[in-house]
Amino acid sequence: MPQWTKTVRDSNSRIDVFLANTGPLSRSAVERLIVTNRVTVNNVIARKSHRVSPGEVITVDEPDPLPSEAEPEDIPLEVIYEDADLLVINKQPGLAVHPSPGHESGTLVNALLAYCGDSLSGVGGVKRPGIVHRLDKDTAGLMVVAKNDATHVALSSALKKHEVLRVYEALARGKIGQEAFTISAPLGRHPADRKKQAVLPGGREAVTHVNVLARYPGYTHLECRLETGRTHQIRVHLAHIGHPLAGDTRYGGKAGELGLSAQCLFARDLAFIHPRSGTELHFSAGCPDFFRYALAKFSK
Repeated sequence: MPQWTKTVRDSNSRIDVFLANTGPLSRSAVERLIVTNRVTVNNVIARKSHRVSPGEVITVDEPDPLPSEAEPEDIPLEVIYEDADLLVINKQPGLAVHPSPGHESGTLVNALLAYCGDSLSGVGGVKRPGIVHRLDKDTAGLMVVAKNDATHVALSSALKKHEVLRVYEALARGKIGQEAFTISAPLGRHPADRKKQAVLPGGREAVTHVNVLARYPGYTHLECRLETGRTHQIRVHLAHIGHPLAGDTRYGGKAGELGLSAQCLFARDLAFIHPRSGTELHFSAGCPDFFRYALAKFSK
């Protein structure tokens, strides 16, 4: 990964917070670079306690990514757009995005390594090459993947600035009376279950805009637009207001309801400005089979 710089405009936050909020890396990744002397401010090695000031130039020297630990696998991909810088895929449900304990193979990353070869961004590290944002294993729908580091950095920055449109459809349990509303509730790791997220005071800002599409006996069909993109955000926010996703047993749904094996959720729309051409790209995915079959239960 080549060096990249950030010029401070109007912030006075701590340097790790500033870089995590404005660049492609997580705060923990930034901290690792700072403690290994890979971050400078005006050519002076930075300390984590440094508070940035307008006009300062921060240089981040990321090490070259190690060879990917994942192996290429011939897994079918539905690629709906591709150019020299990126591709947009319609991920099938049941496909984990990147290797993790219990899912070391058979992931989207394995499929991408087979499809793209060496043409993937290294910003995501050895286990997440090209991955700009993720979907849960059982959530279907649209994702953008970066083929080079410059595209990855630009798309990650656009995500953090809320410049990427991401719209989902969801089927929630219960009758929701409001036609349109916003859920603004901070999220963090569940204090008792590290595999779950929860609404927590002092958690990271999380905002979901919701519109009702249809109402059925015992369920409400929703459109959810993400303003932020926290882990499990839609799932946790809907459970928080008493309307967990149908089939989402982790957050209050019922196992096997409506024939579902997991949460009834898919990423329908994705729109962003292409980092190189400046063209606005907008993609829409059709309703996946599991979602359509669940809705069909109400027409009988």
